[in-house]
Amino acid sequence: MSKLKKIAPRAQMEKAITIFKQHGGILRTTQAIRLGVHPSVLYAMRNSGDLEQVSRGIYRLADTPPLGDPDLVIVATRVPKGVICLISALSFHELTTQIPHEIHLALPRGAEEPRLAHPPVKTYRFDKRAFREGVETHILDGVRVKIYDPEKTIADCFKFRNRIGLDTAVEAVRLYRERRRVDADRLMRYAAICRIEKVIRPYLEVLL
Repeated sequence: MSKLKKIAPRAQMEKAITIFKQHGGILRTTQAIRLGVHPSVLYAMRNSGDLEQVSRGIYRLADTPPLGDPDLVIVATRVPKGVICLISALSFHELTTQIPHEIHLALPRGAEEPRLAHPPVKTYRFDKRAFREGVETHILDGVRVKIYDPEKTIADCFKFRNRIGLDTAVEAVRLYRERRRVDADRLMRYAAICRIEKVIRPYLEVLL
């Protein structure tokens, strides 16, 4: 058995550590290999404790601070094409009193269903325009996480009201009015994209 398989040379490990630090300290296995980390080095660092496995196929530097938003970070890392939506996005923007027990994730129609053992993920399929509009990128724990902005999230909640509950959407509008500067034009533009102008307008007129 080669020395590489027993223990990775320190120079290769240092190179790998640098690569991880350049990407927020966390990478998928395929990312790490593509960036130049040899698989044997990756697994040797896991075995030595330099890396910790936070989910299947995801590693992070062991000496970095604990993740502040581990579920969002793991999902964003494992499913980079997805966008955090609905109740998970409401929670991020502090527009719900609910505590989400799964990550709500938007995917374009035709995308493969993600295979994650943890955290639990609930997916929603969006058409092309609705999927790409209103996406913000937030850096959480050094990782780029895509989340719909507050107004798009509210429109989406009315769009999927039969799946998440109309009361959730109405509460989001109320909290939006109380906690943020209201942008009714932006809300109605997203409502048009989601084709729910007639549904949302009465609630906006009463609450806003």
